[in-house]
Amino acid sequence: MEVYIPSFRYEESDLERGYTVFKIEVLMNGRKHFVEKRYSEFHALHKKLKKCIKTPEIPSKHVRNWVPKVLEQRRQGLETYLQAVILENEELPKLFLDFLNVRHLPSLPKAESCGSFDETESEESSKLSHQPVLLFLRDPYVLPAASDFPNVVIEGVLHGVFYPHLQPR
Repeated sequence: MEVYIPSFRYEESDLERGYTVFKIEVLMNGRKHFVEKRYSEFHALHKKLKKCIKTPEIPSKHVRNWVPKVLEQRRQGLETYLQAVILENEELPKLFLDFLNVRHLPSLPKAESCGSFDETESEESSKLSHQPVLLFLRDPYVLPAASDFPNVVIEGVLHGVFYPHLQPR
């Protein structure tokens, strides 16, 4: 898994003071997606991660001025923080994967031991919700049938398409 924070932007709000949103780029198994998080979300993650794994230092919560140079330093610090969590931990906690919107992999046993990012999440909702998919190991329409019985459906379609003049009237 690779994580980068390529950019940030200032978000204005009518309800509260403006804030900065960091754009996180997550590359995992050849797939890339983006997540946007505020610093307060990074800080909440850090507090929860400290309880179950060794965490690196996180950039200071208080920033005196919001000039681009200071925000760029914070962006670099948060990127380094995420990368250090990944490098220093063989198995990533579930709440870290939740933070990055990464699906939980069953091969990560530690993912279940650290709790989830949303403490109110039930055990039921963390399980996969899709049904199993029917899988054919070979294409039944291309390969010859394993039995001696003819496939009546395929033969009927082929006769209807290629030999319409032979159809009963």
